[in-house]
Amino acid sequence: MATHILFESASGYAVFEVKLKEEVAAMSKAVQQSIQDLAKFGKMVSLVSFSPFKSAAHALENANDVSEGTVNEDLKSLLELNLSKPSKGSRIVLGVSETILANSIKSTLGISCDTSDSTAELIRGIRFHASKLLKGLQADDLTKAQLGLGHSYSRAKLKFNVNRIDNMIIQAIALLDQLDKDVNLFSMRIREWYGYHFPELVKLVPDNYDYARVAQFIGPKESLTAEKLPELAALLEDDTTRAQNVLDAANGSMGSALSEIDMLNISAFAARVVSIAEYRKSLTSYLTEKMNLVAPSLTALLGERIGARLISHAGSLTNLSKYPASTVQILGAEKALFRALKTKGNTPKYGLIYHSSFIGRAGPKHKGRISRFLANKCSIASRIDCFSDTPTPKFGEALRQQVEERLAFFETGAPPAKNSDAIRKVLDQLALDADEDDDEDAEMADAAGEPILPLIEASSPKAKKDKKRKRKSDDMDVDEDDGEPVKKVKLSKEEKKALKKEKKKEHKEKDAAAVSPLYLRAVPGTRVSADPVSQGESSKKAKKEKKEKKEKKSKAS
Repeated sequence: MATHILFESASGYAVFEVKLKEEVAAMSKAVQQSIQDLAKFGKMVSLVSFSPFKSAAHALENANDVSEGTVNEDLKSLLELNLSKPSKGSRIVLGVSETILANSIKSTLGISCDTSDSTAELIRGIRFHASKLLKGLQADDLTKAQLGLGHSYSRAKLKFNVNRIDNMIIQAIALLDQLDKDVNLFSMRIREWYGYHFPELVKLVPDNYDYARVAQFIGPKESLTAEKLPELAALLEDDTTRAQNVLDAANGSMGSALSEIDMLNISAFAARVVSIAEYRKSLTSYLTEKMNLVAPSLTALLGERIGARLISHAGSLTNLSKYPASTVQILGAEKALFRALKTKGNTPKYGLIYHSSFIGRAGPKHKGRISRFLANKCSIASRIDCFSDTPTPKFGEALRQQVEERLAFFETGAPPAKNSDAIRKVLDQLALDADEDDDEDAEMADAAGEPILPLIEASSPKAKKDKKRKRKSDDMDVDEDDGEPVKKVKLSKEEKKALKKEKKKEHKEKDAAAVSPLYLRAVPGTRVSADPVSQGESSKKAKKEKKEKKEKKSKAS
């Protein structure tokens, strides 16, 4: 059961002491009923200390720390001042609403915390009567502080990089798809409408955009003369032959005549179709720029259209990066997947990535395999784009080359490069580019006459000791004569056995050299020589003398 309660409000931190602990623990229903009454609830808790925030920025900083579960310095000082230091005999238990914050308080200050239901009920009661329990505050002060902190906290949470907004990509690709449908529909309408007047123009100008421009330019077919041929040829990509064919067809057309008001409506509609088609082109260039800025690797791998559709279908680039490759593979084919699962049929092999050129180039037998491989590379590219600080299209180009090699492997059997090798090449290239940029900056500084100062980091004594140890270890690893690190050579089993035998022989010789002088010193009346060979020869002479004495005695007897 909590003895103290920590209350985090928009105005500051407050510490309350819990009274009537046994009754609170035993009568939870009574506590819930008495929370509404200030007279009863005032007997359960009493204010120990209240630390208000200095400013709105200070309140926002503390609110962010509480949401992340870190103990702010203000909260730490408040708890250290008002709660005694924990010891073996102390029974202080702090009631906290957030479990993460309770764990961090316990780890930093050593105060045991409680996040049970009874603590939550007490915190609810304190929040309900906060304006009366906290001294020096009025009823409106707390609500104003809550509104201000709520707006600033939400604004801080919604901060993002303006150049990397994937919401703009989602809206742009949705509008582009809608414009494609509208342009096709309106082009069919203008063809049918203007075809009553000039039906031969459809075969001569098959492109929708060019047809709308030509129809707007010609207007009534009777007004088309030889003087307008250069302008008409400019609309038809400087094709004078086709412009002459259009002029000839207009002179001998079988179309019906239209009134002036009908022609005005047709011309106005043709102008609208032309404007929509031009806006579609500008939107396509905008989407290309945005995709190269937000997801360059995914764009280099799949193209801006398919990459944008994947981001739009997932909801955001972050969501797409969290998907596994198996989900990316069938993204956009959810209906077919659930239908196959329901009818126990074959599941789809691809979704939105089917529009990629890689799957179209693969053979019928390898479409499923290349779609799985491509989905794997898409997952890697989206994660690189989402979580890298400076996204670059070089990773996407390397992944695209891997897919090309996989296609060649299916056709020719040539082994493709490994993923680790491809990524390592890109990392090395980026490191070289960074070094070149540093050299250019240095040259610019030299040209400007500015001294280049090295960055000096403050080093602690522990870091210095670690550096000395590293230097010693490096000196041990380096040969004194050559100055190059000694490379370890792999030995065979037979060579290892031979080395072990040699080491054993050396150890035996050393033991014999160390033991024999000690043994001779222990025997009285013997001389100790430094050389073990001389010691062995003296012992042999003594044995020979003993044998000769025995032989003489036996002969004399």
